[in-house]
Amino acid sequence: MPVMGRDRYVDFLRAWAILLVVLGHWLITGLVRDPDGEISAPELLATVPWTQWLTMGFQVMPLFFLAGGYAAGGSWTRARAAGGTAAGWVGQRAVRLLLPAGVYSGLVLVAVGVCSVVGVDPFTLALVGWAMAMQFWFLPVYLLLSALTPGMHALHRRWGARVPAGMGAVALLIGVLDVAMDVPYVGALNYVLVWGVVYQLGFCWRDGLLGGSRPVPVGLALGGGVGFAALVGLGPFPVSLILVTGQDPSNTNPPSAAMLAWGVAQVGLCLLVAPAARRVLEQERVWHAVRVTGAASMTLYLWHMLPVLVIAAAFYLTGLAPQPAFGSAAWWGWRVPWLLVLGVVLVGVVRVLWPLERRLAALDLGARPDASGLGPTWPLWAGLGLSVWALTYFAGHGFAHGGRFPVWPAVALGVGTVLVACRWGTAGRAAGKGRTGLRGEGALEEAAS
Repeated sequence: MPVMGRDRYVDFLRAWAILLVVLGHWLITGLVRDPDGEISAPELLATVPWTQWLTMGFQVMPLFFLAGGYAAGGSWTRARAAGGTAAGWVGQRAVRLLLPAGVYSGLVLVAVGVCSVVGVDPFTLALVGWAMAMQFWFLPVYLLLSALTPGMHALHRRWGARVPAGMGAVALLIGVLDVAMDVPYVGALNYVLVWGVVYQLGFCWRDGLLGGSRPVPVGLALGGGVGFAALVGLGPFPVSLILVTGQDPSNTNPPSAAMLAWGVAQVGLCLLVAPAARRVLEQERVWHAVRVTGAASMTLYLWHMLPVLVIAAAFYLTGLAPQPAFGSAAWWGWRVPWLLVLGVVLVGVVRVLWPLERRLAALDLGARPDASGLGPTWPLWAGLGLSVWALTYFAGHGFAHGGRFPVWPAVALGVGTVLVACRWGTAGRAAGKGRTGLRGEGALEEAAS
């Protein structure tokens, strides 16, 4: 039977995924100060190849898409029952992500502009701009899946688990065209299809199509695990589940058949441990920690690389940081204080930004007379298109590609966010009638509830 109401385990999956993303990025980020005083960031996964195996533990974004699909299915069902429109529902969820992302991007872009004017070295500026946007790949994909949710859920209501199975088959076909036949651009479709399979499995999970009997999660875990092992051991794919420069084919750019198999395996494992995890989450201290993490999820996700820049300026530019050989045993030993110091700085960043996130999460742009959805919806879809393009650009190029200020992506994100926010003001209240939950939760948690 599906779990009705707010499922603590779903909130835990989101919080756990965010924390591992933060820790993973910090772990693989290594700074080196050369004799001239300049700082570089060698790519750990390429420099120390055995570390690519570690990505099997840190690549947990399938958990977030699974939890997102689970929660989105319930949210859209409630909105439909309350008479909400697809445009209102999509706009409301999109603006909860775009406002914090827009504020973050705006502040970073202002800093990039100032640094450009005062003559900061273009290479350094490009490196910092890349570091501050390395997590952005998730946002355009999640926005697209949110926009497609009403249609995807309609397919789910009609065909159930056959939908993710069919999407997986199409993703495999596209993977063959991309890798074996080198058909240009077709692989980009797998950003939506591969992650969409896991998102769609979230619908199935909520409606009891996956967890009703133990053989189903066992089959998903074993089938996905064996498929991943075969595709890596016998097939053309690398073990790394995070992008490694020069690695072709890649498991993430675009998502590969191996990534699809890994995602399916993670879904099965999540279902298997769900009963035990839910018992642990009944403890109020544990549940409180999950809620606190979830409430700050967007701040954690967006701002977690800022502490790296702070520590680089305070300890590496000044020469105070120890400099063991990159990837050596001593270097790994210094990872412990590195992570601890970054964690302390991030806690401070979250405390400073927490009031802003609460205001953004609680922002009410006001309902208009066409809140029923009778008004034009083109501003919403145009805004989403501009925002997705801009976020995709930043994810691929950073905030200062080539050491230059990205004028058109910055304009596109600003205009897109305004268009989505204005459209949400006219349609979001209708969709909001179907919402349950608390205002002031984290934007990622809010967008997936």
